[in-house]
Amino acid sequence: MTRRLACGVSWAAMSAALLLGAEAQAQTRTAEVSELIVTAQRVEENLQDVPVAVTAFSARALERAGVETLSDIALRTPGFSMGQVDSVQQNFAIRGIGSAFGISQNSGGDPSVVVFVDGVYVGKGGVPDIDAMDLQRIEVLRGPQGTLFGKNAVGGLIQFVSRKPQAETSLRLQGQLGNYERRAFNAHGNIALADNVFLSGGVALKKRDGYEFNQGTGNRVNNEDLKTARAALRFLPSEDLDIVLSYDVTDQDQKGNPRDNICDATLRGGIHCVGINPDPRITNAYTDGKIRRLLKTYRAEVNWTTPLGVVTSVTGLRDVKLNFVTPFFANPVRPPNQIESTEIDHEKNQQFSQEVRLAFGLMDERLRGQVGFYYLNEDNNRTEYLIQDFPAPAITGVAVYPQAVESTSTAIFGQVSFDITDALTATLGARMTWEEKDGHFIGRKLSGPGLPPPLAADYDVRSSETWDALTPRLALDWRATEDVLVYVSAARGFKSGGYQGIAGNGASQATPYDPEYAWSYEAGAKTQWLDNRLRLNVSVFKTDYEDLQTSQLVPLCCVVVGNAATAEIEGAEIEWVVTPLPGLQIDGSYAYLDARFTSFATGATGNFTGNRLPRSPEDKLAIGVQYEASLADGWTVLGRVDYANQSKLYFEASNIPTQKQEGYINWDARVALTSPDETWQLAFWGKNLTDELVATYVTAFAPYRQVLVPYAPPKTYGVTLTWRM
Repeated sequence: MTRRLACGVSWAAMSAALLLGAEAQAQTRTAEVSELIVTAQRVEENLQDVPVAVTAFSARALERAGVETLSDIALRTPGFSMGQVDSVQQNFAIRGIGSAFGISQNSGGDPSVVVFVDGVYVGKGGVPDIDAMDLQRIEVLRGPQGTLFGKNAVGGLIQFVSRKPQAETSLRLQGQLGNYERRAFNAHGNIALADNVFLSGGVALKKRDGYEFNQGTGNRVNNEDLKTARAALRFLPSEDLDIVLSYDVTDQDQKGNPRDNICDATLRGGIHCVGINPDPRITNAYTDGKIRRLLKTYRAEVNWTTPLGVVTSVTGLRDVKLNFVTPFFANPVRPPNQIESTEIDHEKNQQFSQEVRLAFGLMDERLRGQVGFYYLNEDNNRTEYLIQDFPAPAITGVAVYPQAVESTSTAIFGQVSFDITDALTATLGARMTWEEKDGHFIGRKLSGPGLPPPLAADYDVRSSETWDALTPRLALDWRATEDVLVYVSAARGFKSGGYQGIAGNGASQATPYDPEYAWSYEAGAKTQWLDNRLRLNVSVFKTDYEDLQTSQLVPLCCVVVGNAATAEIEGAEIEWVVTPLPGLQIDGSYAYLDARFTSFATGATGNFTGNRLPRSPEDKLAIGVQYEASLADGWTVLGRVDYANQSKLYFEASNIPTQKQEGYINWDARVALTSPDETWQLAFWGKNLTDELVATYVTAFAPYRQVLVPYAPPKTYGVTLTWRM
């Protein structure tokens, strides 16, 4: 670990050396690192004053780096990795803690890393498109956030913060063209309807041909067809009252993402590999599949300044409709000895959440804190059809699995910080959470003798379970100098229990699995040097992770979820931003992560004690270099290059070689030309410039030695034209 940590320190030191070398040339000029305001503790604070490991991206930083997706954020954030089986069903891991697809995406499960959009918890259905949100910033909080954020933030969370409607009138129009026939357009506007009433809104349209070609149908798949819109109304009845009402809608209707079938032709003479093209960007599925998503979010935020403090109410209502058709093996089916398993999912989810909290300050702000109440109700109705085709003799089995799960989460929480001295502050917080899940599960065979599909007998069962957890946080921070903050903390995280996605019998389906817990211990420093031209933040941590919810694929059966393991996680992270000269910025991060199972109960497929946790690369390095220069007649040009280097990671607890993504390097670049009045901007960009083939999820089917893989986008490039008023 020492050697790897030294690698990250050396990059920061090299950046500082560049700064010192340039100091003599910059005596009369300033090049300070910009201040970042975050809400990692539910109140606005300078990033350097927050005793929490958080990475933040301002709207300007997102634009300059060409960030459009959460995958772009993951590349640039230490300790954060993600996988996805398609563009909607994503899985996040922070510092080794995350949930597999079989847990977070089923009707009775939850993720270990969560997303909040403007204070509203994002459950089923994913997040709206980034381009339509008019973002002010994105924050990634690392480590358990169980006290102030609660719901399932056992690994950490991602927080999207939108820009509130303002008094000034503005309009931005943007169009984009790229390879794979990419066409995109988005617009954002803001206007004052009265002296105290403001309206903002935006729309975004994205279309693109598929990254892969399906020889089975002759169509390109894994395409994009996305429409989003957002509107927000802000009303200021008085100086003490601020009300924001907002609505957004996402409409996604596109072909599916059939997996690359890496087939072992040495088994049984390779007969099951007939008709499968070895090109990873060519699939041979009998159907293209389908992704259909309609997401609507209604939100109300009220901030009321009272003599006691600021009362904040955040109300959220999410309505989601999802439809998926997924050919699991992406096989042509027609040749002999082929197997296919087709999943057809129809899901409706309604979510209501309400949070009320009071932020207060006493004793001339020497004592500061928050207390609050939180309620969440999720009503999820999902029907999954499973069609399994087996060869020689040809057998087709069809089963249907209707599921209805209602989940409620209720919590009270509070956190206070007390200045023991002018430089030393102690923080104590706790959250008490009560969870309940009520489920109605049906498994019914529609056709086919015996097996398949994996249904021993029809069942119709109901089950209900409750859990509760106390998640405290303790921290001590010391302001060593005006530019150096040192802190230590201990925090507990909790993720609720749940139910199987699909079970082979009623008894298994009706038996819940338990919550998982994590205690994390962290020490860190937030520092600024050289007249604020170098920002250097460091954190080291250890996490004891208990009752892990693990999922294991049992061939020809199902995905089995259970509390099978404990783990120990250790790591270190470094982040830096340096501005050696006006216009030049070097930023980056390095993360070292040692995340391993310390025990693993022998379950469906094996004992994996000592293995690495899924999606936990040991080393991760990200470096960005950008330079802005003035041209003739007031025009400016800004160029930026982003480099990411990530070591290997596994997608499953088994750590078998076939379910591994080898280490890889990613290069992104962007060059933008801006007019003197900043009205026009023309940008040329490229991503994954070396065309790396990177798996986003891997499933190994042992009986046929088939490895099924969806991939991240190939090399993409294009041009973006922006007009602002």
